[in-house]
Amino acid sequence: MTEKKLLDSPNSEKNPSRKTPNIQTKLRHQILHMPEIIQEASGIRIYGRTIKSIIFTTDLAIIKNCDADAVFAVYPFTPQQSISDAIIKASSIPVFCGCGGGTTRGLRTISLAKDVECQGAFGVVLNSPITNANLKAVSSSIDIPTIITVVSPKTNIEARINAGAAILNVAGGKNTRNIVSRIRETHPDIPIIATGGNTKSDILSTIDAGANAVTITPPSTADLFTEMMNNYRENADQYLHNDDKGFAQLVYEYVSKAHSDRHHS
Repeated sequence: MTEKKLLDSPNSEKNPSRKTPNIQTKLRHQILHMPEIIQEASGIRIYGRTIKSIIFTTDLAIIKNCDADAVFAVYPFTPQQSISDAIIKASSIPVFCGCGGGTTRGLRTISLAKDVECQGAFGVVLNSPITNANLKAVSSSIDIPTIITVVSPKTNIEARINAGAAILNVAGGKNTRNIVSRIRETHPDIPIIATGGNTKSDILSTIDAGANAVTITPPSTADLFTEMMNNYRENADQYLHNDDKGFAQLVYEYVSKAHSDRHHS
């Protein structure tokens, strides 16, 4: 199975003398790489950590096997503490947790935000329908960044910032780049995360429009597994007739030694 990549490969610096060393192990080398073009973004520094690429998933297998800078743990159900707790504990990178704003509103969003802060989240993500009063209540209750999702160019950005939004998450579909560009005209310094799209040019245009960090939606584990399974099917005869005598000998020696140690003890 070849190494999984999204759009292009890592460590493609023009100057080979400044190439970043890439350490891999025998088993954990097939990780999911974020597009290298995202490194063109300025990033957002949170608690001393610069975040440029953000993977949009709640799949723990992908979270544990990617090189993204952070995770957007947002999903289309009411947020649950057990889910955020599991993701934060398993993740080796910062996690931004969804705390409602659409179906889930009011006091529950405040409670959820305080809970994920205690669990170790780097920030909370609130969906676009949330009111400014609710946003203010959440941002005033926690000491981690509040990220508000923006889906329309008609959004009153100034009101969102005044209500406590520390970071804007622009998710406007095909209008994302235009929304980012319009925000930058009036708010040159507000941190912006934006969806990157499916191509290298889409990501670069979003960055050029003013996004500081980019979210990437990865393929599903089923899609990622397809290549491996195809390889297994194509080489089925080889696997079936591969008598690994070295491994059999190793097992025999291990069992014999264990038996001997028990006998002498």
